[in-house]
Amino acid sequence: MTTPPRLIPLLEQFDFARERLSGRLAGPVMDSGNGTDVAVGPMTDEEHLWEPVPGCWSVRRRADGPGPRATLLTGAGEWGRDHAPFPHPEPPPFTTIAWRLSHLSEVLTLRADHTAGTHTLTRDDYVSHGDAAGAIAAFEAGADAWRAALLAADDAALDTRGHSTYPHGSDPEDPFIDVVWWVNQELLHHGAEIALLRDLYRARNA
Repeated sequence: MTTPPRLIPLLEQFDFARERLSGRLAGPVMDSGNGTDVAVGPMTDEEHLWEPVPGCWSVRRRADGPGPRATLLTGAGEWGRDHAPFPHPEPPPFTTIAWRLSHLSEVLTLRADHTAGTHTLTRDDYVSHGDAAGAIAAFEAGADAWRAALLAADDAALDTRGHSTYPHGSDPEDPFIDVVWWVNQELLHHGAEIALLRDLYRARNA
């Protein structure tokens, strides 16, 4: 199927942001933004779970229970992500790389399912990972699934409200092209946050 012309720049933006974050997480090089390769080491498990300030929200073993000001650990499996239902804590807790990467991967995975999949997955089904390799693999799988959902959208789908039935946002009321834009900004801003946390981790003992 031919990609709708107005989807092409959003798809290119997604691909560029995804490639930069993938390189930033796993190395051995990342794109500096101007096409220059910069050496970067792979993220370690310790860095993935690093809590730079007291009271962080993170991904935790379910047996250990939720962290400060969280009331539950979302998802399925051995690990879960700190969460609290609305109204959320104020000020918002600072979140680790593990939390941010789990959230981003969940957004990609669930929106892909609610666009071109079973339309059934919820946060309770998503599996978070306590190890860096597992978290990176989950991000790549979610990004692949979301990209496939984009490529399956024709021009009419871009204007269809509820083409994505993702239950944790306004997707059922929004034209799909607005959802595509929203997912891109999620990738861009969480990718930038994760990159900064990697820089802070590297410089923590300087």
